[in-house]
Amino acid sequence: MRTIHALPLQPDHRRWVGTLFGLSVGLALLAGSLTAHAFGFDEVAERAKALAAKPYIAPPDTLPAELKNLDYDQMRDVRFKPDRALWRDQKLPFELMFFHLGHYQTQAVRINEIVGGQARPVPFRREDFDYGKNRQLSPQKWGDVGFAGFRAHFHLNGDKYKDELIVFLGASYFRALGAGQHYGLSARGLAIDTVGGKGEEFPRFTEFWIERPATDAKTLTIHALMDSARASGAYTFVVKPGADTIVETRARLFLRAPVATLALAPLTSMYLFGENQPQKGDFRPEVHDSDGLMVASSTGEWIWRPLINPKGTLTTSFTLPGLRGFGLMQRDRRFANYEDTEARYEQRPSAWIEPIGDWGPGRVELMLLHTPDETHDNVVAYWVPAKQPAPGQPLDFAYRLHQQGEAQQRPPGAWAVQSRTGYSYAKLAANEQQFIVDFEGPSLAALPAGAEVKAIASTDGNGEIAEVNAYPNPVTGGWRMAVRIKQLRPGQSTELRAFLQTRQQVLTETWSLILPPQ
Repeated sequence: MRTIHALPLQPDHRRWVGTLFGLSVGLALLAGSLTAHAFGFDEVAERAKALAAKPYIAPPDTLPAELKNLDYDQMRDVRFKPDRALWRDQKLPFELMFFHLGHYQTQAVRINEIVGGQARPVPFRREDFDYGKNRQLSPQKWGDVGFAGFRAHFHLNGDKYKDELIVFLGASYFRALGAGQHYGLSARGLAIDTVGGKGEEFPRFTEFWIERPATDAKTLTIHALMDSARASGAYTFVVKPGADTIVETRARLFLRAPVATLALAPLTSMYLFGENQPQKGDFRPEVHDSDGLMVASSTGEWIWRPLINPKGTLTTSFTLPGLRGFGLMQRDRRFANYEDTEARYEQRPSAWIEPIGDWGPGRVELMLLHTPDETHDNVVAYWVPAKQPAPGQPLDFAYRLHQQGEAQQRPPGAWAVQSRTGYSYAKLAANEQQFIVDFEGPSLAALPAGAEVKAIASTDGNGEIAEVNAYPNPVTGGWRMAVRIKQLRPGQSTELRAFLQTRQQVLTETWSLILPPQ
């Protein structure tokens, strides 16, 4: 450690003052130099750029076999000890706990703490973990095997307990919570070739740098280095907890080679069944983490696409000149519509992506897969820029990820609150389906009595509109739309679009449903 010796007093007062002034300037310059070179986004970006300039090297397989061989229940019995949480002793507003490697999580990530602008590794310590009934394990032989990931805690729901706020675990996946929410959908740093390529590539965060928060901090800053066969990248996440927890994200990507689908700000969720696709046999009316994709175009149009559980893979997209936002939303927030006292689907968060700056033209893509149960994610939504960078050239983008509950992003006019399917008193013809959609919102509430409202419906070349009408819903104060459509070729999917208008004024978002092949 460097020692600074005290200066002797000088008989010449002016010389003494001048010496102190010079020392102060020198220390100030030194402090400024240290601040200028504090570890942060730029340093991670330089590492990402250097990685992209070299051939990809897969992480070595060094995990002890006894950890790989842990089954699901054995892995659940390995827990981090809460009293060992990083920053607990300092009584800081945030705390970190770590995930152990094993079972599915076999690739280590390096985790660093940034203190005073300087990064230092957080070592793996076996005494930080409780291994439960896993007496066959020998952690004293492993050395520093690293971590699978980490989670941050904060007083999100009260002063008595620091709740889980955000988790980074596996590939580039992370999940965050707002107050009163339960974990549901996941976000990712990047997805590559979810469709259109020779198979999906899963970039992964290989190293994290987490800034130690101040004693009065309201945000937590996390830097991450990402790498995969065809891309590397630098990320900074500024987590702002609250009723609407916001994860402000800055990223810089470098491609090693072109990709078919460069998916930015991807979201992953689960939809098993719901009001627009009921399931017989299950006592619960609906089971899903998200019930629709919402898109806001730079043109001012808002689009709502109800999710479905198709029999096979179904990919659709919305091509836009610019993006104001998109998200996988859980609009239905009534317990009675789920009746699940354990899963509490009505408390799953909605995730809204708000671009920072102009992302230019591109498309919001939605991929739906079949799932037989609620344990599998089967929904992916993301933004694909119209033009991807050349290999080695940076792609910078930033956005805010909002984790929302009851108060969530809505269109400015009116929106669909439920979408139901089935016949009423009149039977449907062959290959014909009926949908009942309820709209609510300020634009409908402001209509004068007797206002003329029309439902405008259209379909693609595989559909034929048999009937469409709109009428007030006296119970909710909104408006209800009924539309019957016939699929001309039942073996092919069909797109149905509809909205409400009065005279030439559009009142609602565009309700856009995909009818899967029958």
